[in-house]
Amino acid sequence: MIDKSLLSILVCPVTKAPVELDTDRAELVCVASGLAYPIRDGIPVMLESEARVLSDDEKDKYKH
Repeated sequence: MIDKSLLSILVCPVTKAPVELDTDRAELVCVASGLAYPIRDGIPVMLESEARVLSDDEKDKYKH
């Protein structure tokens, strides 16, 4: 879906923290900001206005 080299350089535009890929939902997730950015037609939409807010359960899921 997304090239691994691209994924390694992408960061959240809000916090500048790394994002992780959720292939099931086609999103890039940032735990630090609590936002999930959509991937549309293979292109990450890294706009805060397009992101959805993660639920508390989702935040817990992505914490390592």
